[in-house]
Amino acid sequence: MANTFHLIQHPLIDHKLSIIRDENTPNNYFRSMIKEVTTLMLFEVSKHLSTKSIQVKTPITLMHGKSVQDDILVVPILRAGLGMLDAFTDMIPQANVGHIGLARNEETLEASTYIVKIPKINKETEVFILDPMLATGGSLLKAIELIKAKGGVKITYVGIVGVRAGIDRILKNHPEVKIYLSALDEKLNEMGYIYPGLGDCGDRLYGKEG
Repeated sequence: MANTFHLIQHPLIDHKLSIIRDENTPNNYFRSMIKEVTTLMLFEVSKHLSTKSIQVKTPITLMHGKSVQDDILVVPILRAGLGMLDAFTDMIPQANVGHIGLARNEETLEASTYIVKIPKINKETEVFILDPMLATGGSLLKAIELIKAKGGVKITYVGIVGVRAGIDRILKNHPEVKIYLSALDEKLNEMGYIYPGLGDCGDRLYGKEG
């Protein structure tokens, strides 16, 4: 099987990643940078989508243009994945949106489900799972299993920062799933967090729980 892990690197992405990683970046700017990095990644992430020919009338003449024809479903993993959602719906407004809520057990580092709202999927649906961080891979594994149980076959994961341990775990269990990241970090620390990472992405997007 062809390599399904893709690291998207670009000077603009690298620049914005440095802002995202900076602990002094305020929440509102952090949210903007997450969206912008996702938008930049989306051009590569969506290259496999198929198009159909359509007729377009320009101010000058009729011509044949192209339109994306795939049934597309975007599924952010709550809550951090929501920070990447607007980039997708801005660029692909016809996409359906599902939601998967997962909470990580800080002792076992495994994910438990608290919400699953997924529109109808068929085997041709292009499903994009969004979650900025790929650490242990537990949350992503759970999300993939939930989507497959709903009938999903064509699955792509889009994240910002990950580590090799998480990537290998996903590819071992679901080798056909496409994985896209913009940064590959060194390791997981003793708490299971990405090192050097960018902290708790959900907290930095929306604020810490009181």
